[in-house]
Order: sequence, then C-alpha cells, then structure tokens
Amino acid sequence: MLNTQDVRNRMDKIVEIFVNDAGTIRTGRATPGLIENVLVTVYGGQKMRLIELGSINVPDVRTLTFQPWDQSLIREINNGIAAANIGIQPVVDGQLIRLSLPMLTTEQREDYIKLLGRKLEAARVMIREARGDFRKKVQDAKNAKTISEDEARRDEEALQKLTDEYINKLEGVAVKKEQEIRG
Repeated sequence: MLNTQDVRNRMDKIVEIFVNDAGTIRTGRATPGLIENVLVTVYGGQKMRLIELGSINVPDVRTLTFQPWDQSLIREINNGIAAANIGIQPVVDGQLIRLSLPMLTTEQREDYIKLLGRKLEAARVMIREARGDFRKKVQDAKNAKTISEDEARRDEEALQKLTDEYINKLEGVAVKKEQEIRG
C-alpha cells in the first residue's frame, strides 16, 4: 500500500523549492527575495548571504533598503551587491543601503517569463521523478507479491492523481508570477 503522505511531503518540498526559485525572478515590484540570497564576502573572506547580515525592507514598490547589523561591513556589503550583477545599483544612505529598481523593459519582461518557464519545467520534471520513484516502489511490491494487482493499480492511480494535483499547483504559482512580471 502506497504511503501518500510520503509522496505529498516530497512533492510539497518540490513546490516550495519552485516558489522560492520563482520569487527570485524580478517583477516590476521590489521584494526581499531579489537580494536575500546575494553572497557577500565579509570578515576577511567569509561568504555570507545578505539575509544573514541584516534586515531587508520594502519602503515602496520600487525600492529596497538593507540595514546591516554590523555597520562596519556596510562598504563590503555595498560592493558585494554591486558585484552580484543583479541589475540594481546600491547606494549607501547613512546607516543603510538603498536599492532602486529601474523599470523593466518589454524585452526584460519576456526574458523573465522565459526564465520562469524553464524553472517551471524543471519543477515538473522533479515531480515526475518523484512519481517514478514511488511508482517503482509499487511495482517492486507487486513483483514481490506483497500487494495484489488491484492494490498496485489503485496505488498507481492515486499516485497519478497526486502528480496531477501538484503539477497544477506549480502551474498556478507560475501563472500568478507571470501576471506579476507582466505588471
């Protein structure tokens, strides 16, 4: 008998990965996800993500601010953001770093939509791989005669329903993100 909770847990993780990945794609709006994973070299060569070095705020739809917890690192953080080549130029404003997002061009929007499509397809592949792994377990159990042919068929049907459900979740996230990108 297929443990659907194991399947759901694995597929939930894949959806979570896709949501986080899609969150890094730039839309016309400022979101912390755009910069939180930028790696900055601090403390004599140690690489750390921005989210580990301070707080990120969104004062308006096209501006991000970064407030480092250790003010002595502000120059290194500023240089690290500039070097990350994310299309946003940082400006030191006293004790924080301001990042103003330029308007997206139509071409950039289309490129981001294509990138979203590639990420969606990669997530679909991961869901299908998960289905394949659990389907193999069902087939192995059937071949070992620990479950009947009917149970194996029911398990495979349940597995396919879960696969369809999770692919629909992925597509829902992608549609919403595409609408955000289109503005």
